[in-house]
Amino acid sequence: MEKDKIQSGGEFLIKETDAADIFIPEELNEEQKMIVETCEGFLEAEIFPMLDRIDAQEDGLMRNLISKAGELGLLGVSLPEEYEGFNQDFVTSMLASDAMGAGYSFSVAYSAHTGIGTLPILYYGTEEQKQRYLPKLSTGEWAAAYCLTEPNAGSDANSGKTKAVLSEDGKHYILNGQKMWITNGGFADVQTVFAKIDNDRVYSAFIIEKDWDGIVINQEEKKMGIKGSSTVQIFYNDVKVPVENLLGKRGRGFRIALNILHMGRIKLGGTVLGAARRAITQSVQYANERKQFGQPISNFGAIKYKLAEQVIRTFTTESAVYRVSKNIDDAADVLMAEGKEKPQATIEAIAMYAIEAALLKVFGSEALNYVVDEAVQIFGGMGFSSETDADRAYRDSRINRIFEGTNEINRLLVADTTIKKSLRVGFDVVRYAQHVVKESDKEAEETISSHSCYEEKSKCTQNFKKAVLFLLGVTTDAFQKELFNEQEVLSNISDAIMQTYTAESTMLRVKKLEDTGHEKFSSLYKDILDIVIYDAADIIRKVGHDAINSLPDEVKDKEVMLERIDLFTNVKPVNVKDARRRIADKLIEDNRYSF
Repeated sequence: MEKDKIQSGGEFLIKETDAADIFIPEELNEEQKMIVETCEGFLEAEIFPMLDRIDAQEDGLMRNLISKAGELGLLGVSLPEEYEGFNQDFVTSMLASDAMGAGYSFSVAYSAHTGIGTLPILYYGTEEQKQRYLPKLSTGEWAAAYCLTEPNAGSDANSGKTKAVLSEDGKHYILNGQKMWITNGGFADVQTVFAKIDNDRVYSAFIIEKDWDGIVINQEEKKMGIKGSSTVQIFYNDVKVPVENLLGKRGRGFRIALNILHMGRIKLGGTVLGAARRAITQSVQYANERKQFGQPISNFGAIKYKLAEQVIRTFTTESAVYRVSKNIDDAADVLMAEGKEKPQATIEAIAMYAIEAALLKVFGSEALNYVVDEAVQIFGGMGFSSETDADRAYRDSRINRIFEGTNEINRLLVADTTIKKSLRVGFDVVRYAQHVVKESDKEAEETISSHSCYEEKSKCTQNFKKAVLFLLGVTTDAFQKELFNEQEVLSNISDAIMQTYTAESTMLRVKKLEDTGHEKFSSLYKDILDIVIYDAADIIRKVGHDAINSLPDEVKDKEVMLERIDLFTNVKPVNVKDARRRIADKLIEDNRYSF
């Protein structure tokens, strides 16, 4: 894609996107389909038959499963061929994460190994470090972990106390400290550990091997869910780390951590998809089998609502995840054309989409939360029993709203990063908001008079963007620098941004399917789109009103502001009952998720 057509992170708010330029899952090539099929085959053969043994943390089992995944090449999807990898693009690595997301606790171990465990070395390591570690991590000979969190340093990660002091002979850093909530920590051979050198204010990063003297691994944590994943505290007592194992430059560890977190957040948005599809399939199969009052419960409208909404939220998440994945690949291609190596280009491209990463982490984890919660409800009493996977899926899902920064932190990041980026690139949201007030009446009314389905939906998403920018302008103007202390208002703005991005992504996907005459296109996708736009408008209106009603008392014209929000969220009425029933009926007929 040409450089001038690439949207940087957050620019979807001020630029229009052509449906032809996005990637949709229906466009998989044969190689990508083979990778997905390999992942699904691995889960069927190696994971699903032994879920209880995995959750019981049978000694050596998870480590052995990581090795088996490595033998199939599933650990090296993102790694260059010279390190025993497949050298695939970001979209393809997302597809693998998506497919593996159905693997309950194993998906956590897999994601930690292939993502935050391995990629810091690929993106920031020296050639010697890459040669030593990446081939073994790719094949599964070694397993990886990422060690950032400390007992008193969670969301405020850089406040950690782990220290590294250069030895007198200058050959080692002497590391002392403690890390906690370390996924794969009980068996990982290689750890990326963050510590402050001497009296540095910010972290540096180190590659550490498990067998070095002074490393003490605590007992496995007892957890609500993801019981099969290894989660431990690790203590470092005068560990001698060779100076050549400093990862990146001194004092750059926090930047490494942030960029890896961006990657982890986007990947989490993809990982929840596999889990959601499996839970939906189990939900509809049970609903078709379970009979009450002489008929399957899938015949009842209340159950159809749940099934349809499970589909809608999953389809919407999927649309947004693959849209940004293609953005990352396009941006990386431009950076490589400018002379950067692929690893550096990829991590820089991921960092460009920090806004989308945070919002997809929130939206995806909350979509899965809905799916598994309703799965339990559809199963009824059996859903509350540990005899069914509905119980496991429900418990395992809960961590996703905490992983990679809590959803509360990520909501603040979405709004905060958007505001700061607008200031950095010279986009005056206050001035824009004033312009919106003058032009809004005519522009917003055009939504109602549009004729073409996609013209109408496009106008709706354009108005959603205006609502977001309007909110950014009036809240920035009213609170000034104090806005960053108004967390409730920032969360309102973030929810509006999140709904806007995911609604537009869904619209672009459905439009591309129809424009290209794709065989999978169905009028049901328009039903999904109708509901997504309709519900997004309602949410944006609510959070917009909440934000404006939270402005200081001295702010004038609040009624006018509320009217503008109402105009921007004015959409055509939709018979959501019938639309959801049509979606549910397709799911019920197929007896599996096939959207």
